Amino acid sequence: MKHTRILAAVVATAAVVAALTGCSGGSSGGGSDDTNGAGKTLRLWHYEGADSAMGKAWAEAIKVFEKETGAKVQFEEKSFEQIRSTASQVLNSDQAPDVLEYAKGNGTAGLLSSQGLLAPLDDAVKKYGWDKKLASSLQTTAKYDDKGIMGSGSWYGVPNYGEYVEVYYNKTAFEKAGVAVPTSLSEFETAMKTFKDAGQTPLSESAAEYPLSQLWYQLALTKADRSFIDDYQLYKHKVDWNGEPLTYATQTIADWTAKGYISKDASGIKAEDAGVSFINGQSPMFYSGSWWYGRFMSEIKGFEWGTFLFPSSTFTPGSAGNMWVVPERAKNKALAEKFIDITMRPEIQAILGNNGGVPVAADVSAITDEKSKQLIENFNAITKNDGIAFYPDWPTPTFYDQINAGLQELVNGTKSPADVRKQLGEQYASGVKDIVG
Repeated sequence: MKHTRILAAVVATAAVVAALTGCSGGSSGGGSDDTNGAGKTLRLWHYEGADSAMGKAWAEAIKVFEKETGAKVQFEEKSFEQIRSTASQVLNSDQAPDVLEYAKGNGTAGLLSSQGLLAPLDDAVKKYGWDKKLASSLQTTAKYDDKGIMGSGSWYGVPNYGEYVEVYYNKTAFEKAGVAVPTSLSEFETAMKTFKDAGQTPLSESAAEYPLSQLWYQLALTKADRSFIDDYQLYKHKVDWNGEPLTYATQTIADWTAKGYISKDASGIKAEDAGVSFINGQSPMFYSGSWWYGRFMSEIKGFEWGTFLFPSSTFTPGSAGNMWVVPERAKNKALAEKFIDITMRPEIQAILGNNGGVPVAADVSAITDEKSKQLIENFNAITKNDGIAFYPDWPTPTFYDQINAGLQELVNGTKSPADVRKQLGEQYASGVKDIVG
């Protein structure tokens, strides 16, 4: 999901990095058999709601863990922002938890791994066989090299769920308007025009947070190939910000706003407000992540809804989900690894899947809810076809805020598509240079 980091944090922890680099290489994150937890307490942080798919699955995992190890779990509820904004400081102190959920990507988990703040998990991966449970495309975000660039190097995290972005649509509204599920981009635009002509804003959007940037990236992906993704995400080659994918995406957002398919008010709307707007039936479509699925299952009451993958695209924004990571200064690394392994078990994965989550190691036959089964099957189809394209803000620690700011100016009309591309291209290049030198 979305994440960001203030570049100043890199500077503020520079001295710490030098001190930690020498001592972090000697640990493999444990991987030992010391999982007798009698008298011990495992400190666990995550930011998933108790009613979410992950919250329900992990609550059961805690019960199993306590029963099997004899240890107690001290779960500390933290918000995403609390963890994001304090990670570098907290993980370099005696207050570090034993295991926590953390965002994946170069600017987040990659940054912390390069600072020596996360324990490598290679031995634990071999011990528990996690590499056999995760599709190769889902392992990309679990491994980081010494510069914090994903895709190679040691394992620094383990995802136990997946995520991807798709179109949520109001089936009732579609049927009433005589609109079929679009199978091409032209049909998608025709559908939006139909709703706009009837007085509705077709897309519930947020430019203040991640939804609009993910739509922008998805539009670029309709004109992209795997080499573009590798260049953009993994720095294989220089990204052409005047090339077709990014030119098309930026111009299309401007065009759709001018046509009223996206509200200009989206510049000040947050993701929560955009999601609630769809829940309330105010807009017939919402392009966002699978992390909304469970909530929509429980909160949408006034209409029938469904999902479809964005048309005319081989690639989809998505990845393995946020990861379990073990801080280098964790006091109970072996127990932390044991807990991670429990969350990968089929029975825990089934809880996740039956509550609107996207498990990475579930037996699909154990998923009883039909909507959830469709969600999982779509994700499996994407990963099978190498269609996972990660997220637009991943390349640098500051790009999340920069993309949002640029797209807000685009939607407001205060900057042209060309000026926004120029601005984002310069910010992207500067951020990548800070990482790769």
